Amino acid sequence: MIDDRDELARFRLDGRVAIVTGGTGGIGSRLCEALARVGAYVVVHGRDRQRAEALARRLSNEGGVASAAVGDMTRRADADAVAETALANYGRVDAIVTTVGGGAGTALYPAEDYPEDAWDRIMDLNLRSALLPTQAAARAMIEFGRGGRILHFSSVRGQLGIDNGFSAYVAAKGALNALTRQQATEWAKHGITVNAVSPTFVATPQVADLLADDEFRAGLENRIPLGRIADTDDLVGAALLLCSDASAFITGQVLTLDGGLTATQ
Repeated sequence: MIDDRDELARFRLDGRVAIVTGGTGGIGSRLCEALARVGAYVVVHGRDRQRAEALARRLSNEGGVASAAVGDMTRRADADAVAETALANYGRVDAIVTTVGGGAGTALYPAEDYPEDAWDRIMDLNLRSALLPTQAAARAMIEFGRGGRILHFSSVRGQLGIDNGFSAYVAAKGALNALTRQQATEWAKHGITVNAVSPTFVATPQVADLLADDEFRAGLENRIPLGRIADTDDLVGAALLLCSDASAFITGQVLTLDGGLTATQ
């Protein structure tokens, strides 16, 4: 006999507190919306206070619960302060999604001549920015003893090289995948799951100029079996799964969201 449980309820986050680092970006803002719509209390992190506060205000006006936090996620004090904002406003931390990253196109150099200053900047932006806030969030989760969910945003470049001067970015995302597995292993005893999603190119306002180039866009689409570029809606289902009770037995995994790109490599 089939019982009357609502199977979709396990995907909801009613009353859970979720931090989104990089929450004012194209991907982060869409995830803030999605988390708020399934009941989470969202801490929107950004570098720009006005943008973070504006998004938090909009989510609140739409019936959600949200607040803003500001800081540089490559600095420990700022990362700690984001978790402290969640604790001060809502008394707990249940989930954190790290979306700070990128910058590969601003640091393209041959592998044999990759400069140290560019290497350090890209590694910090894509690896340290994920490490520090998840350490702060995990400490809060461990202290309160309720477990939690940690979700990193990686890239298919953590699995695939590219002949385009991406040494630091590829190394950072590969290291982030390894960090995901290590954090999952160490924090499992506390009931904390740690996973990552690994998208290919995603259409956001930050890359609108690139996508306006028909030749560039066609080149991307021709490499993807599904024949199109991802948009931010394509990331929502995986993020909600991996932040919710529906993923209680999933940890240490890197889920590739690439329209079949890596299946062809």
